[in-house]
Amino acid sequence: MANGRTLEIYKTKWNGKGPEAGRKAGVTRMPETSSKTEYVVGVDLGGTKILAGIFDNSLECIGTAKVSTKSQRGLEEVIGRIERCVRDAVDEADLSMKQVAGVGIGAPGAVDFSAGNVIFAPNMEGWKDVPLKKDLEKQLGVPVFVENDGNIAILGVYVAELKSKPKNVIGIFVGTGIGGGLIINGELYSGFNHTAGEIGHMVIDVNGPKCGCGNKGCFEALASRTAIFQRIKAGIKDGEKTLLTDMLGDGLEDLRSGDLRKAIRRGDKFVAKVVEQAAEYIGIGVSNLVNILGPDVVVLGGGVMEALADEMMSVITKTAKDHAMPGTMKGVEIIPSKLGDSAGITGGAVLAKREAK
Repeated sequence: MANGRTLEIYKTKWNGKGPEAGRKAGVTRMPETSSKTEYVVGVDLGGTKILAGIFDNSLECIGTAKVSTKSQRGLEEVIGRIERCVRDAVDEADLSMKQVAGVGIGAPGAVDFSAGNVIFAPNMEGWKDVPLKKDLEKQLGVPVFVENDGNIAILGVYVAELKSKPKNVIGIFVGTGIGGGLIINGELYSGFNHTAGEIGHMVIDVNGPKCGCGNKGCFEALASRTAIFQRIKAGIKDGEKTLLTDMLGDGLEDLRSGDLRKAIRRGDKFVAKVVEQAAEYIGIGVSNLVNILGPDVVVLGGGVMEALADEMMSVITKTAKDHAMPGTMKGVEIIPSKLGDSAGITGGAVLAKREAK
């Protein structure tokens, strides 16, 4: 495919239940005893947390681990935390690194896939021209493959959830920032410079707040979890009342997306208004992308959507239809991903399985 890399699609067994699949309450499913390198690890590196999952040959997740990113501690610290998270996930499944064929990792920013370098990660302090593949291969002793986190997430959704059926899919993943991924004609599309799909950095409001990338009014500066939290904190300073201060204190320490859901369901009108505004921005983003690309399906994922899909989806869909050109939305599905936060690790496993052959 011109200006894109060919994606080999796997037809795999998947039960749609994410990283808890194959487990009973509190118990990790034991893998079959084997010394073969038939397992792969997927890693979702985010601005807030690092999630790793180990998958068997049928892409069933058999162990996970999670640590906070703590990017403020510096580059070496974060890479060490990625290593620890991978090893913890492998240990959770009672396996060793000798049984791992490869690790696929999604990084939040522009990536040089062939070199395995992170060119720039706007939500990670000091992350410019980072040789992540080289550093992790040295520490883990297995092949590592680095891809943009949005590409990784849409790969996971496309293979595991959509069963590789739709021809054209847009993925929008709302978390600390907003990641994106594109499937065009059944292939992962990365563009001429392998940077296509940076949906979070299309400008929605030229006079909007400054984004971590340096521009003003980017999609993620208006509708990401970071943007939502900043808007809530600014409102509190301006005298807005919210149940969140009763729940978490005036400083809103350890505020999470799930806390927003709880507050809304307890009748918090201020939080509901802020979340609705973010949903409207997401709807505008969806309409822009549908106008340009004409997909079969738009998939919404990430931690914010996982926590707030019930509160946001109707607003997103209505706003998208209101702003799209007449006729462009006909037959287009706008759906929340069932994989939730597992999309990234699933896509990482798909990537590792494909590249480690």
